[in-house]
Order: sequence, then structure tokens, then C-alpha cells
Amino acid sequence: MKSFQKPLSSEEEAYYICLLQSGTETEKARAKEVLIERNLRLVAHIAKKYQNTEEDMEDLISIGTIGLIKAIASFQSEKGRLATYACRCIDNELLMLFRSKKKSAREVSLYEPIGTDKEGKEITQREIGERLGISRSYVSRIEKRALEKLREFF
Repeated sequence: MKSFQKPLSSEEEAYYICLLQSGTETEKARAKEVLIERNLRLVAHIAKKYQNTEEDMEDLISIGTIGLIKAIASFQSEKGRLATYACRCIDNELLMLFRSKKKSAREVSLYEPIGTDKEGKEITQREIGERLGISRSYVSRIEKRALEKLREFF
């Protein structure tokens, strides 16, 4: 098994980010490739946090790599270091995986009566966010706080 390449130095990172943002198409492609390859160690480090879940480590690294690629594509150098930004993007991508798995699992409660219908059509957090003009993650946070308040009340 091959080990990960060493991370880029600050100077190297700045050079490749500069190429990515203002180089020729060939230079941009090469810079993106280098930035991805040299930050895979970061993906593995973040994926390790989730290794005690039901997911396979290789799947976690694959999903995390998607987050890394998105981070590199949307990174703005004036906002700080790529690694800091990439950590959040990788973590978000992995959390979205768990949310989608949880959503598809739909556990059945032993206390829920059989044959009852839920009122209205269920809609996704994304649909709610679009209707209200807010992000899906903000809808998720609101929902989480509301459920916590209900639990406390009951």
C-alpha cells in the first residue's frame, strides 16, 4: 500500500493556488492534481474521526476526497489557508453522507400506532430552505434545536 505524499509547504501551496487561479488550462489542471494529491493525508486524518461508524474506511476517504476537490475548486486565497478551509469541506461532505444514510434508514418506533397517517406531504430540508430563502444546514440546525426543546418539554 502506498503512503500519502508529504503535505505542501506554505510557499508551494501558495504557488499552486496562484496557478490554479490564474494559470493556463494545463497549469490549472496540474495545480489541481497536485493540491489534491498532497492533501490526501488530511482527508485520511479527518476520516479517522468516523472510523467507528458502520462505513468502510475506504468509502470515508472517497467521500472526503470529494469534499477536498470541492474545497480546492471554491477556495479563495485571501480567506486564509487551504488546509483550514478543506477541513471544513471534508467534514461537511462526510456529515452529509451520514445524514443521507440516516434519512434513508427511517427507523420504526415501537410506540407509534400502526395505520396512522402523517398529516401532509413530507418535504426535505432543502425544499424548506428554498421556500424560506435560507440554507439547508440552517434548516437542519433549527430542526435540531426544536426537537431538543420538545424533548425537554416532554
